[in-house]
Amino acid sequence: MQFRGLRLALLVLPLSLHAAEPAVHEFRLDNGLKLLVQEDHRAPAVVSQVWYKVGASYEYGGITGISHMLEHMMFKGTEKHPPGEFSRIIAANGGRENAFTGQDYTAYFQTLEKSRLPVSFELEADRMRNLILSDKEFEKEQQVVLEERRLRTDDQPRAKMEEHFQAVAYTNSPYKNPVIGWPDDVSGLTVGDLKYWYGLWYAPNNATVVVVGDVDPQEVYALARKHFGPLKPSHLPEIKPRGEVEQLGARRMIVHLPAKLPYLVMGYKTPALRTMGEEDWEAYALEVAAGILDGGNSARLASRLVRGKQVAASAGAGYNLYSRLSNLFSLEGTPAQGKTLQALEKAFVEEIRRLQEEPVAAAELDRVKAQVLAHHVYERDSMFYQAMQLGMTETVGLGWKTIREYVDKVNAVTAEQVQKVAQKYFVDDYLSVAYLEPLPMPEGAKAPEESAPMGGEHVR
Repeated sequence: MQFRGLRLALLVLPLSLHAAEPAVHEFRLDNGLKLLVQEDHRAPAVVSQVWYKVGASYEYGGITGISHMLEHMMFKGTEKHPPGEFSRIIAANGGRENAFTGQDYTAYFQTLEKSRLPVSFELEADRMRNLILSDKEFEKEQQVVLEERRLRTDDQPRAKMEEHFQAVAYTNSPYKNPVIGWPDDVSGLTVGDLKYWYGLWYAPNNATVVVVGDVDPQEVYALARKHFGPLKPSHLPEIKPRGEVEQLGARRMIVHLPAKLPYLVMGYKTPALRTMGEEDWEAYALEVAAGILDGGNSARLASRLVRGKQVAASAGAGYNLYSRLSNLFSLEGTPAQGKTLQALEKAFVEEIRRLQEEPVAAAELDRVKAQVLAHHVYERDSMFYQAMQLGMTETVGLGWKTIREYVDKVNAVTAEQVQKVAQKYFVDDYLSVAYLEPLPMPEGAKAPEESAPMGGEHVR
């Protein structure tokens, strides 16, 4: 789930939360597995997640989509637990489970009554190293994934356009490839490919287990040693940097697809927090810039473009602070009825220019920071999301303590810093633009739901 900016409209809260932050207990097993445990005693429940440092950005040409395909196959059984047993056992214990694949990780999770945590650990430890990959199950699941791709991408004009936009915006970064994979690559995957990928990446020394809930950390650690401790580590390959080459000029594309409405996407090349170097304040300034543009009904895009000039029916902005590699600061929207894509792009550019030329007023900056803090508070209210934050930051290489720095770092951002990052990164040489120009819908065809996919995860 990518973080698309700060969108909650709201109340002003105190600008420090350190006293409210629960402790995180970190353990490491002898085989390299990392365990993070956070107590939350509000309900007799527990969230258990296993995060693997592998996703679409680890893939290369010819095998795109393999991480997502393997995620599907992880539910197809071991010698101890035949196909279907994993989900049946979790359901029988009153739990919920699923998994998702992103550009930078693959994660598996269960939510259970607290006494059932051993059930989760036993099942996850078993399939971490003992998965059976059969031709029969693979052939069935390959068709499931191809159908998923058809429904979620090929039949969705905005998703299809977004896929082509990413492929043009990036030159050599693996972010140019879709998480679900290109059709020919998915069709060409074999059981042998999956066995190699599974053996390479699915190992305790490439995994982080996160537990949040009504638990005792030492008891969870003992449980992890019991179930995950006997698993053998693997020899992990050296991760190549695969940094995006410098863009030397604006890129533009027009996509023609049967669609109900036109659609615009713009993206400026920007570093992520992990690739920012010593000037990490720039990442938080970009995060605040996203909030200024798209932080609720009072933000600039909604108040000026949707309600004010009425040039947009919808407009949004987003920046992913927590990606493993450098990414895009994105703007997207649909023109209002009677307005053109060109008019909407011009309006976006005017808002960018305003960020570059005028320091943000103190009152507006304070409002955005209050929203950031409120957003943080509400996210922390969910045990699942608390675990998500810990697992994601740890897996992309930032470390879970980054979460604790977020509020203070955002509060430290100044109007001058927002202006500086706008001037530095929001320039034509770093810009890619895509138009979706609708073709007539086939006679009798139902128009697909127009939902912009400015994210990257695929959930099983």
